[in-house]
Amino acid sequence: MGNRAAEYFVHHLAMCESDRVGTGTRIWAFAHVLQGATIGSQCNLGENVFVESKATIGNRCTIKNGVALWDFVTLEDGVFVGPNAVFTNDLRPRAFIRRSSDTFSPTVIKRGATIGANATIVCGTTIGRYAFIGAGAVITHDVPDHALVLGNPGRISGKVCYCAAKLDRREYCAECHCLLEANSEARAIQLHQEGLRSNRVSSAA
Repeated sequence: MGNRAAEYFVHHLAMCESDRVGTGTRIWAFAHVLQGATIGSQCNLGENVFVESKATIGNRCTIKNGVALWDFVTLEDGVFVGPNAVFTNDLRPRAFIRRSSDTFSPTVIKRGATIGANATIVCGTTIGRYAFIGAGAVITHDVPDHALVLGNPGRISGKVCYCAAKLDRREYCAECHCLLEANSEARAIQLHQEGLRSNRVSSAA
């Protein structure tokens, strides 16, 4: 890795064999990143995260403790993966049959999506942009953009805003104070930051 290792942080109890890691990324204790894995900038990989050699992680992703990202799992930018969420890449695994990787089924988690703790994402599925998969949900089919999916099997139970708040029937967000069609990721971030600043001022008063 040479001098590039200074551009990102690897805990002394973690193992990072890949040199394809972006600036500002943090890899914490007992994580293991295999050679060839791609990790973007400003990511955070918690304890006991495993990243296989053909997995791809975009920029600004958060992967909490105990998550394994296998070959052909792709996280686009800004994805959140909760603790102990499960991904797969083989629909018909057998311990006694060794299949080539070209039979594996890819999984794609689109930009800004959230995968809740202990959710299971069966391979061959695509999770849409800014979708929200609730804790413990089991996903066996593609999920549309902004969909809120709960339960086992996972069922769509509404839509969520860029900020992750549930939308009403008009697709209005009570936290961002606008309709989904008039909102954006950038606007939601700005509103959240303004809210934090306002809370700090109120606390200091």
